Amino acid sequence: MSPARRLLPPSSSLPAIRSLNDQSEPFILDALGNLHALYCPLPTSLAFQTSSVHKELPVVADSGYASDNDEDSRDDEETLELRDDPYERSFAERWLTGFLGRAEELMCFESEESRQRAIDKASCVLASFFGQDSEEAVEDTEITRDYHFTLNLDSCEGEGRGHGTNGKTITVRLTDGLAGKDNTDHTDVGLQSWGAAFIFTELMCANPARLDFTKIALGSTPRIIELGAGTGLVGIALGRILPPLGSIQENGSTLPSIVAAPLDWQTPDLSPPLHNQADVLVATDVIYGPEHALWLRDCAARMLKPDGVFWLMLTVRTTGKFEGISETMRASFNGRDGLRNPQGYVLAIIDEERFARPRGIGRGDESEYRLFRIGWAS
Repeated sequence: MSPARRLLPPSSSLPAIRSLNDQSEPFILDALGNLHALYCPLPTSLAFQTSSVHKELPVVADSGYASDNDEDSRDDEETLELRDDPYERSFAERWLTGFLGRAEELMCFESEESRQRAIDKASCVLASFFGQDSEEAVEDTEITRDYHFTLNLDSCEGEGRGHGTNGKTITVRLTDGLAGKDNTDHTDVGLQSWGAAFIFTELMCANPARLDFTKIALGSTPRIIELGAGTGLVGIALGRILPPLGSIQENGSTLPSIVAAPLDWQTPDLSPPLHNQADVLVATDVIYGPEHALWLRDCAARMLKPDGVFWLMLTVRTTGKFEGISETMRASFNGRDGLRNPQGYVLAIIDEERFARPRGIGRGDESEYRLFRIGWAS
């Protein structure tokens, strides 16, 4: 059995937040490993297994979604005292919050996969603090961040294809849920904001006319439905951009009505508020299984108006547990199969555009994004 790792106090081992870019990737990962071992110890039986049993088994790489486990130190008296120290815990909590706020812009990581491992580990430790407060503590810990986008109003003037500088700042506050004491599954896709949602939001703010998000195309009271909204980035951003574009004017109000409702794509219940068909459907990164594209296609066919459009931003993953899932999109929306509307048309891919993954956006297994324009075709 390897000797127990001596854990260090956060106040004396963590680098200053302002100096993170001056540190090496191994140093930061080691610092996070120290915090993880200190505040997220494995149960004794599991710690024993990982340190002394099955050492002959090969190491299996994950997809970058779940944080890796360290070999944790024994809970000796010194470790327990350090773990229970309120000052050290408060120091670690403030540091982790600062780290998560800057993680996406740090230049010290050699790959996006290692950056995401660091984010996952920091999130896991921070979540454990909230889970330890009391038995009545909520299971899901939340982190709230503000994201800012520039709405290019010039793009909707003239022919609607300009790239002027008449910008308006759109701010969206998101709350991402992190795994708490009873849930360590970082692949829980509904709790997180994904890269495709940011790419799509940036696109519709930079050039709304490119997606036909103009008053001429939408009218004064468009009905837009986001499928698989998750933390709500796209829907909230839409609620921010439509009034400046002049597309929301109902009963003298300039504020759009935003309503959230559950929807099972396999057996959709289209009772109110989902009883009226949509002018526009939007979805970003919502396909995680081979059957999802088929469910989505048939659900969308019931919800989209005959002259409506469905914008779908797909994430392409070439490694990990979701490898190849993106290929089910083209097979499902092939223009032949699926439900037909009263006019005899079926949903099909009309156009497709590819986007590279920018630095600091998305996870390690995301290779690119594809934007599909889907509509009714004969």
